[in-house]
Amino acid sequence: MKNEELKTLVKEKYGEIALQSKETNETSCCGSGCCGDVDYTIFSESYDKLEGYNPDADLGLGCGIPTEFALIKAGDTVIDLGSGAGNDCFVARALTGEKGKVIGVDFTQAMIDKARENAEKLEYNNVEFRFGDIEKLPVTANKADVIISNCVLNLVPDKVKAFSEIYRVLKPGGHISVSDVVLKGELPETLKQAAEMYAGCVSGAVQMADYLNIIVDAGLSNAKVQKEKQIVIPDEILLNYMTAQELSDFHQSGTGIYSITVYAEKPVLGCGCGCNC
Repeated sequence: MKNEELKTLVKEKYGEIALQSKETNETSCCGSGCCGDVDYTIFSESYDKLEGYNPDADLGLGCGIPTEFALIKAGDTVIDLGSGAGNDCFVARALTGEKGKVIGVDFTQAMIDKARENAEKLEYNNVEFRFGDIEKLPVTANKADVIISNCVLNLVPDKVKAFSEIYRVLKPGGHISVSDVVLKGELPETLKQAAEMYAGCVSGAVQMADYLNIIVDAGLSNAKVQKEKQIVIPDEILLNYMTAQELSDFHQSGTGIYSITVYAEKPVLGCGCGCNC
């Protein structure tokens, strides 16, 4: 599919997910029958014991906990890319405090509406949610001390453009902590072509080495994997997209699907004012 078709697919899938609870997502894939048998909660981790966690904002769609390694300090401006119902934003707010600022960006209107409703219930006046595309962020340059994202950038068709925008929006000396899905080895063609697997964060994933290279090529430095976890998708799900023989070949190929959390920094250039002088 073309980039705009992929974006439309993601909007539709996640717009339906936004209308469901985490419990519904866990028991019926994305809760609306929209995605066959792809279980989004295979990737997610528990936030239950984290300060700032709000169950109403947790739809079980992440593949890590980026705030765990984000080095967020009191007073920081934090931007969450693909903020969903606000889960990571509210955890980030607990770290940045009332003097900080948290901005969530998402291009699914239903998610923005749900996140704003959650923020209003919690009476947070320093958390806001903006509708926008990660490939063209609705944020001024040199704005964020920290940028986080949780299992979202693999859904962005143009990852080079996405990380270029991340670089633009970060302050010099700022950094990222992003959790995402990557590959080691090649997926079978049937999985690559499955729309459900794209929306389920699998077929949109790129090679781990390529992912890290995109980050470095965008101008970010000191890129390192903070956490790595192999994702095991049950055979009964995979068999919806391939034959038994293809499944056997896939297991023998050594291909792995991984959740990683990556750190990188925007260098301080020139005089340190962000002007590159």
